[in-house]
Order: sequence, then C-alpha cells, then structure tokens
Amino acid sequence: MNESTELERDGFCQNPFFECLVAEVPEEHKSNEGFTVVGYAFYFYTYSTWEGRSVYLEDLYVMQEFRGNGIGKGLLSKVAEVGKQKQCVRLQLSVLDWNTTSRDFYAAKGAQDLTASEGWHFIRFDGQNLDNLANEACKD
Repeated sequence: MNESTELERDGFCQNPFFECLVAEVPEEHKSNEGFTVVGYAFYFYTYSTWEGRSVYLEDLYVMQEFRGNGIGKGLLSKVAEVGKQKQCVRLQLSVLDWNTTSRDFYAAKGAQDLTASEGWHFIRFDGQNLDNLANEACKD
C-alpha cells in the first residue's frame, strides 16, 4: 500500500485517525514550483489518564519561501482552537533536537520543553521490535 492510499484510508473515512489543515494562497501568489497549498498542520487526538483530552500536532510545515509571513503561527493557532472546541486541555508535539528554529518558534508561543523541565523521553517501538512485542500478547 502506498502513502497516498494510506492517507486516504486513514484520514478520509468514517472515523479518521487524523485531521489536517492546509494553508493555501491565491493562484497569483503560488510557489515557485506552482503550488497554491503552501503549508499544512497534521494532527490527531490522544488522551491522558491524568489530564483528559489532548491534541497532538504530528507535523506543521510551511514551504521555505512562505515562512516568516505568519502562516505557521496561523496553522498552529487554528489547531489550538480546534482542540479547545473539542475540550482538549493541551496541545502536544515533538521537535527534533537539531531543529532550533522550530523549538524557538514554539517556545516564543509559550510551549514548554518537557524533556528539560520534566525529564520525559519519547519512546518508540517499530519494525521487528513492534512485531516481537505484539507476538508476546496473550492469545486467549
């Protein structure tokens, strides 16, 4: 299955796994490559046993030539608004250590770096390790 088919299946079904907002400019302001969609925010919902509903921002992207115009801020603010409308108590995301521009952007908006302040680590199982873990499940 290719990425396009997976995106369609998972995002445009009766109970989607994710939601997405796009930033689009008028045709006369299209990108150098000819695109009018110049950014997106890709998010989904999670739940905390301690805090309740959360929205998780998986990706926030704005084409390089359109950065610095408030598009990223607009997308981020809209995800926060959507989350608040769904009674989410927090907006969470992960940023790679080397991406200081994004880390600074989020910090300027009031985000907390939980790695530094609370010692949280982002943990992942994938590939063979995910398969091995799943195979250890009880088969009743």
